[in-house]
Amino acid sequence: KKQKMPTVTVVRDQLMAALGQNYTDKEFEDLCFEFGVELDDITSEAVMQRKEKGEKEAKVDAASEEVVYKIDISANRYDLLCLEGLSLALNVFRGKMPVPAFASVRPPADAIQTITVAASTGQIRPYVVGCVLRNITFDKQRYNSFIELQDKLHENICRKRTLVAIGTHDLDTIQGPFAYEALAPGDISFVPLNQTEKMTGATLMEFYEKDPKLKAYLPIIRGSPVYPVIHDAQRRVLSLPPIINGDHSKISVATKNVLVECTATDLTRARIVL
Repeated sequence: KKQKMPTVTVVRDQLMAALGQNYTDKEFEDLCFEFGVELDDITSEAVMQRKEKGEKEAKVDAASEEVVYKIDISANRYDLLCLEGLSLALNVFRGKMPVPAFASVRPPADAIQTITVAASTGQIRPYVVGCVLRNITFDKQRYNSFIELQDKLHENICRKRTLVAIGTHDLDTIQGPFAYEALAPGDISFVPLNQTEKMTGATLMEFYEKDPKLKAYLPIIRGSPVYPVIHDAQRRVLSLPPIINGDHSKISVATKNVLVECTATDLTRARIVL
């Protein structure tokens, strides 16, 4: 069975602005071919919503009539799965900018964050890697792209969260050092993302059984006697991977410092994702 290539969906006008040049659809299709990706479809959010939800349910506004490109990306180029990564690569390819040199920066000793891994995680999901993104500035478009990239990575290299699950947290709402453990479902209690009531690991599983998005991930850990969980220094739950984050540490457009954690059964993939 041929594996489907990952697809990135970008608003045409936003992409052209990032490229600093307006291409016709045919010119852009040729650029894609030269670069080694494929312009698969030219559509709009409105059309995609109608296909997905039907005419009556689709919520169509002016923005959703914008032209959208769907571009097939080769399976090993996860850096191209968002507008920012794709436009950067195309600008380098066209000689508009040099290849950027990205580097991690080691903070002062008193600012270094740690995640201590308990031996119990070996029973279920043994690895975790993490980093902190500091002094960032989101706007609505960047924030949405940041979230969408996580979804794309989850669907592709993370193999629908089975191999790797990504959690992102507002660092200014939590306190390190952090702990990664595996606990009995009844010993885990927190308010899940965008909820108001506390749930245990067990009640959370029942609650999300009918959730159209999350129900697919429940079987990854549901049969285990222990569930993986990340706490902060005050024992506040950051995430119950690979299901859901806690509401307390959720990020927003106003977030300035982001803790990224990737829990995994495959350490190499976790490092690539990070």
